[in-house]
Amino acid sequence: MSEANQSASQVNVGASYQPTANGSVPLYQKIAFGVGSLANQLFAAALGVFMIVLVMGLGMDPLLVGILGAVPRLFDAITDPLMGYISDNSHTRWGRRRPYIFVGAIITGVAFMLMWQIYPENGEAYNFVYFLVLSLLFYLGYTIFATPLVALGYEMSPDFHERTRIMAVSQWIGQLAWVIAPWFWVMIYDPNLYESAAIGSRELAIWVGLLCLVFGITPALFCKERAPTEQPTEKLTLSSFKNIFGKFFKGIWQTFKCLPFVKLCSATFLVFNGFQTVAQFSFFIIVFYVFNGDQGAAGTWPAWFGTISSLCTCLLVIPIITKISQKFGKKNAFIIATLVSILGYILRWWAFEQALNPSTHWMMFVSLPLMAFGIGGLFTLMMSMTADVCDLDELNTGERREGVFGAVYWWFVKLGTAVATLMSGWVLSSVGYKRLEEIRNSLISGEALLDMPEALEIINLMRVADILIPVVTAVLAIVVMYRYDFTEQRAIEVRQELEFRRGKIKHAE
Repeated sequence: MSEANQSASQVNVGASYQPTANGSVPLYQKIAFGVGSLANQLFAAALGVFMIVLVMGLGMDPLLVGILGAVPRLFDAITDPLMGYISDNSHTRWGRRRPYIFVGAIITGVAFMLMWQIYPENGEAYNFVYFLVLSLLFYLGYTIFATPLVALGYEMSPDFHERTRIMAVSQWIGQLAWVIAPWFWVMIYDPNLYESAAIGSRELAIWVGLLCLVFGITPALFCKERAPTEQPTEKLTLSSFKNIFGKFFKGIWQTFKCLPFVKLCSATFLVFNGFQTVAQFSFFIIVFYVFNGDQGAAGTWPAWFGTISSLCTCLLVIPIITKISQKFGKKNAFIIATLVSILGYILRWWAFEQALNPSTHWMMFVSLPLMAFGIGGLFTLMMSMTADVCDLDELNTGERREGVFGAVYWWFVKLGTAVATLMSGWVLSSVGYKRLEEIRNSLISGEALLDMPEALEIINLMRVADILIPVVTAVLAIVVMYRYDFTEQRAIEVRQELEFRRGKIKHAE
């Protein structure tokens, strides 16, 4: 019998039990939480754009750039669970989440501004070390900010469907980051705005950092924390440091023993890792395939590609997935969304071929509405389902550990990002990206890149990887989630038992 079934068998659902009682969250708090999620996602989206500048604007070796992308994320993945534990066991007059969100947002915003103050004339070695050190500070602040923010979202409501609505609003607002971020690339490379990409990245980073700082402190100011249940917590002192670490690692092990949660993490790792591995391939395919290697001719098309994809997520995917989850269940909604995204990735090959004609460049966008169901459905549903699992964990352990669960969940996401960063560089190197650059730079006037057999072969290998990798990981994620059985009915039963333990309701006779 599964863990979810075991827990469900312990309770008896009374007909008068109303799981939505006191579960609604005011709209302004949902929006405030969403604004914090916007800061969270804008940091990630901006980094993806700015990292291209290290290669194309500063001439840094792609391998070093891959290291700069992977090492800080691994550091972040290590510190996240510890921060979750600290947040779960903190007691302040302002709550156990909000002080960290406030301070972390400030550290992260300032560090982002500083880390991009790099100059080509300082040399590759100096810039590498400088960026690495500031990246570690940035990700430390990011951990302090993001981990309690995620935990705050999990505990905002005890209601099964209200959790999905909270995450839907959060993801809707957060997706605006991916609408905005592609235009950073256009701004950085606009000669009318900045003399060089290096100057553009330095100046734009200040505005992005300030914007994220303001957005980041918003949930700390306007969201309210639900009072935690009465439970023993570890007093955080220097003298108890050793004991804290022992209980911390024990808590992590207990988290991994929750099988429904492990399935959520595994499916997220697969879908997000597949998406992230090829995330930058669209830029290269648009430039090298659709526009024959002419970066100037590509103009704003790469930016529009990212913006339209995000708009599809905001306006189409999140509302549809929210409705589907309420009608067919969260697991089924995830499977449907993932299958639709697979269709979108396959359609991508045809869409890019149709976009070769100057009059039909817009055809590259045809597959985006379907592809957007992958990531758009993933985080809307998975964060809601993780909140459900926190109830199951309390039933089994007697503790509320949203901080640890949120940290471990995002540990998988960040581990996936680190792996994807390395995989992306390896795939580009394996298909011959450097050789493609050499061929493009050697072309004489009148020659077309796509007329070169070697160049066309490299581009097609890139296009195959762009489709095959996310399709394979999506299929594996569906396999993982197929037997996920923590349904709405079981979630209601678990919630009833928790309310009974707290003396708020009585079991039905």
